[in-house]
Amino acid sequence: MTTWRAAGLAVYGGFNNIFRNLLIEDTLTYSAVTISSLDFGYAMNGFGASPPTVVENASLVRSGGRFWGTQVFPAIWVFAASKVFQGIRVNNVDIIDPTYHGIMFQTNYSGGQPQNPVTDTIFTDVTISGARVVRDEFAGRNGTDPATRSGIGVWCNELPEPSQGPAVGQATFNNLVIINSDTEIRNVCPNFRIIRNP
Repeated sequence: MTTWRAAGLAVYGGFNNIFRNLLIEDTLTYSAVTISSLDFGYAMNGFGASPPTVVENASLVRSGGRFWGTQVFPAIWVFAASKVFQGIRVNNVDIIDPTYHGIMFQTNYSGGQPQNPVTDTIFTDVTISGARVVRDEFAGRNGTDPATRSGIGVWCNELPEPSQGPAVGQATFNNLVIINSDTEIRNVCPNFRIIRNP
């Protein structure tokens, strides 16, 4: 199945969500996996701490894309937004040849202030291969430089779109492997910490 404006898998809150044994390929404009606490204006709950939300045993191939403006989407999009973002576990995932980048962290802003930080979020045994700089028809438009928005294994996005500031919070990576990628980790967000354990 080929999706247009959709992720291969998206979860927007709750707890004890389990997604496993996944193969997601060739998404066109969005991520393979979206983990977001955006409530879309509905009375939704954020993520509960326990039991956590789990994504495991997944292969994400040629995923991510561009939908509007200058924002590009990764294979895994982690978006802390209008509700609590916590209790996230991503285990045993292979990200292969992502269109722009492997994993991106983003925080939603309202009135110039971040809404909720990324907390209690752990990635274990994740491999990212083939995150390369893209030179496509969008390169150079609206001030975009492909070297700043593609070819990144793990990216803390400092300016995903106008009025949206840098990601806020913390994530832990246990046994992260990044190969054949132009940039392993990019984090210039002053209030975001990436902990990488061997």
